[in-house]
Amino acid sequence: MKKIALAALAISLIATPAAFAQQQNYRGHGYGHQQKEVIVKKKVVVKKTRWSRGHALPSSYRRNVVRDYHRYHLRTPPRGYQWVRADNDYVMISIATGMISTLVQIR
Repeated sequence: MKKIALAALAISLIATPAAFAQQQNYRGHGYGHQQKEVIVKKKVVVKKTRWSRGHALPSSYRRNVVRDYHRYHLRTPPRGYQWVRADNDYVMISIATGMISTLVQIR
């Protein structure tokens, strides 16, 4: 009697993982549970900064100095000022403070 019970227990322990493995294989082939395909659409938002006279230009933009300003049809900056490209705009700022004095927007 003990031999039969041990044999049945051994067979059930061997057969159980095989049954679970078969069940997982069928899930991927559309049998049983169906998996939904998820499509993610990304939306790119471009923030357009509006520059205005009298405000300080952030320091991250101050290093984009335009040295060949005549090429872009910009007038010569007075002493203590420089042209800087910020996004697609040309901004004349004070070198010492970074305050915007003139703004040329490109469309």
